[in-house]
Amino acid sequence: MKTENLKKYLEERKVDAELHEFQKHTMTVEAAAKQLRTTPEKIIKALVFIDGSGTPLLAVVSGDRRVDEQKLAKVSGSASVRIAKAREVERFTRYRIGEVPPVAHGLRTFVDHRVMKFSRVFGGGGSTRTLLEISPRDVARLADAEIVDISH
Repeated sequence: MKTENLKKYLEERKVDAELHEFQKHTMTVEAAAKQLRTTPEKIIKALVFIDGSGTPLLAVVSGDRRVDEQKLAKVSGSASVRIAKAREVERFTRYRIGEVPPVAHGLRTFVDHRVMKFSRVFGGGGSTRTLLEISPRDVARLADAEIVDISH
């Protein structure tokens, strides 16, 4: 059902995106890259963090990178950030870990500038067996994201 909601969201906004469904899970960068026969850097991770005041943030980075929490805290104006717990991810996004799309969540979003070098990327598609293929420019536009350096 969540994948259908995402599909409707994208269609209503006339976004050139595609949802790819697989028989096996795509919960990890490695599994997603293998299913798509692509490199990990073209897989994007949409990760929920909680800032010092308890506000959720979404960080989007390439699959071959890690979020630098100090950089994320700095660009978000927070003293610190921490990765969200599984129940917090679901509470704030309505998606479980491994399902979170980079759009359609309403969270303040930060996209690592390295993601923008690709014409198309693949991220969470609303289920553990679905991936969203989308332009990083559409991700930034739809999420009203800030393009910043947040990875190492």
